[in-house]
Amino acid sequence: VQLQASGGGLVKPGGSLTLSCAASERTLGVYVMAWFRQLPGKEREFVASISKGIDLTYYSDSAKGRFAISRGDDKSTVYLQMNNLRPEDTAVYYCAADRYASRPVNPDYWGHGTLVTVSS
Repeated sequence: VQLQASGGGLVKPGGSLTLSCAASERTLGVYVMAWFRQLPGKEREFVASISKGIDLTYYSDSAKGRFAISRGDDKSTVYLQMNNLRPEDTAVYYCAADRYASRPVNPDYWGHGTLVTVSS
């Protein structure tokens, strides 16, 4: 599967942004979908994931309560709604897909990243 992330940009602290991940094939029922991010000078880290079918979701501690991962009605798109953004959320965000792990550590497939900058 090929993944294309989009929706990054510049946003002020406290603002919101929605990232999209378009897959080249159906992901519902096939792949666990996830978002990761890489902060400047840091290693890539898990942000959120959504299960193959029942829409079980998992979040990092920093994302919990502020971010929401969801699937689109087209069964191939995944979104990350990010609210109350903070400067420390500034990172390159990556979409990923995994065939099995509900909270992937090293996903099977990666998309290119999209840059999110939170700054006043």
